[in-house]
Amino acid sequence: MKKILIASMAALLLCLTAGAQTSRPSISQQPHPAQSKKTRMPNWKEIQNSALVIDTHSDTPGRFVDENFDPGNDAGSGHWDLAKAKSANLGAEFFSIWVDPDAFKAHYAHRALDMIDSVYETVRAHPDEMVMAYSSKDILAARLGPHKRIAILMGLEGGHSIEGDVRLLRDYYRLGVRYMTLTWANSNELGQSSGDYKTDANGKWIDPGLTDFGRNMVREMNRLGMIVDVSHVSDRSFYNTLTVSRAPVIASHSSSRTITDVPRNMTDEMLVALARNGGVAQVNFNCGFISNEYNQRSKKFEQDHSEEMKHYNQLYGEWEKTHSAEVKAELDKMRAIYKESVPRPPLSALIDHIDYMVKVAGVDHVGIGSDFDGVPCLPEGIDSVGDLPKITQELVKRGYSEQDIHKILGGNMMRVFAEVEKISDEIQHEQNTDTREEVKIPPVKPEKL
Repeated sequence: MKKILIASMAALLLCLTAGAQTSRPSISQQPHPAQSKKTRMPNWKEIQNSALVIDTHSDTPGRFVDENFDPGNDAGSGHWDLAKAKSANLGAEFFSIWVDPDAFKAHYAHRALDMIDSVYETVRAHPDEMVMAYSSKDILAARLGPHKRIAILMGLEGGHSIEGDVRLLRDYYRLGVRYMTLTWANSNELGQSSGDYKTDANGKWIDPGLTDFGRNMVREMNRLGMIVDVSHVSDRSFYNTLTVSRAPVIASHSSSRTITDVPRNMTDEMLVALARNGGVAQVNFNCGFISNEYNQRSKKFEQDHSEEMKHYNQLYGEWEKTHSAEVKAELDKMRAIYKESVPRPPLSALIDHIDYMVKVAGVDHVGIGSDFDGVPCLPEGIDSVGDLPKITQELVKRGYSEQDIHKILGGNMMRVFAEVEKISDEIQHEQNTDTREEVKIPPVKPEKL
């Protein structure tokens, strides 16, 4: 039986890596999936249940640590629990290890380690439903056989958590971190973020891009087999990364800037460049990243209720420190008022981003990165991980084939993961066989931007 499983995994991985090695067509040669001839409307339930569904970004570890949340229980107002994940046939989840750079200043690594431990302990408490995964083979192994488990992986959100030290990067990899977002909303030792641009005298963004240290970290991530994540980085940092990286990169939770004009989203040019790199852009579900109308209404509400928003922010700061049930109840009341005044965008807004990004980058370069438990608002119909099948249902309505939906739901991410592993092996083999003295990356902590 074990030999059969190994053979099955090997065959699947061979297909994935073979796809990654083929020459990539130009963007103009990649037809929209709806253009393909259809014989019948696919059954969306069958597609969902036969797919390897991978979500590349969920912030639920924050709940594990701060609320002692057990996903064996109902998520309540949260987005992720085991029952809902299983009902959606979720195959793999990348839990985000996000350290608030203000709340944990000077303690980034400590907080990150607490969160990593919380993921391991959560998986340990649910061995029949979850299993830690460290490779593309591990994801496949978790899903093979009659008793499927959800493969759990981790991504480090924000390079500030390596504290300017390459040794910490390697340690995170040893602990199971399989991608790192180079920056969060704050710029750090690796490079410029999209979240804190400074402007010159003419009001133009100052964008220095990646630092030399950041370039070295991208090279080291390639060597380790850690996926490089360009969500949150500035535009110049993005292009710098693609120039340096030998392996495909991902944007673990970013949408289209053409549709929703926010710096966190990706321009058409960035999507095309990412496709040529062989990478994948994982669409973010956050209302603020998928709807300009929502952002306009939100801005007006905040202007009209400036005092209430000030009080809300004070309460939120208090809740972050105390996690008081009373404070949370008051926050929930204020959120309810906000939601009533600023309605969520329709589900079609999210599907529009997927559809548009497929048209620009090609169906081989788009996936899903929900940002569950990390955002205050999701589109109508998406209340939790249990609603992921609704995306499949809508894609079927728009004419997507079963094969293309499988790519978007997880196949594209698996291809990238396998290619990153392959290139890591190549780099390590080159270093092991090179007779020249290897140039060591110094663990010097560079100056912050």
